Amino acid sequence: MTLYREATATIKLIVFFSLTTFLQQVNAQQTGRMDTDRPDQTESVSITKKDYLQAEIGFNKEKYGTGFTWVHPTALWKLGLNSRFELRLITEANTLKSGPTKISGLVPTQIGGKIALWKEKGIIPQTSLIFHTGIPALGSTTFKTPFLSPNFRFTLQHTFTDRIALGYNLGAEWDGNGGSPDWIYTLAPGINLGERWYAYAEIFGSIRPLEKPLHGIDGGIAYYFNENCKIDFSGGKGLNEESVVYYVAVGFSFRIKVLNR
Repeated sequence: MTLYREATATIKLIVFFSLTTFLQQVNAQQTGRMDTDRPDQTESVSITKKDYLQAEIGFNKEKYGTGFTWVHPTALWKLGLNSRFELRLITEANTLKSGPTKISGLVPTQIGGKIALWKEKGIIPQTSLIFHTGIPALGSTTFKTPFLSPNFRFTLQHTFTDRIALGYNLGAEWDGNGGSPDWIYTLAPGINLGERWYAYAEIFGSIRPLEKPLHGIDGGIAYYFNENCKIDFSGGKGLNEESVVYYVAVGFSFRIKVLNR
């Protein structure tokens, strides 16, 4: 019942902000070169350009204790429907290895969206709401969960100059096993280095009631071939024993126009 109440409260929150936003004239659509959610843990505040499909694909190697996780790949697919809303689909293939045990498969696919809430004004940051739900039936048997795995996060950004910005996220994630959610946070200052390079540093983590918190740091760079295509490299490590020991990742993102309206 606790999971049901928490999930219901999350759905009510999403519906409330959805209705509020669509009654406002908020425009957070990307202009110029594309803005992506990777490679950092901090999700972008921008909405994918209207009528464009944006794909963000990455490969990770992560070490936890004596085991490893290979993500091969994770893919975020985003479709911009208008200046305030994008559809989102996340697919992820994992291989977990711990000692002689090795399992592979598709993590439950997540379906969701992003809603632009309000623009930046003074000390008030530009803000959007991202929400997904992992569907157990859309995953491999080895990674199937007994329940849906909803998650949400508020993405916020302060822009200091045309080259420097501070992004941060606050939200919660349920793992689909019926327990309490992980309350997550991220904080990532980023800087544009000329017209084609971007770099960031970040601190991130999660907190679950009655369990030890997880904290980590990471950083990375990205190179834009043009405004619709880029490659990125990143890596990070945990700050306490319970967190990931380290991870390294490489990714490729692009967007193309798929609708004519």
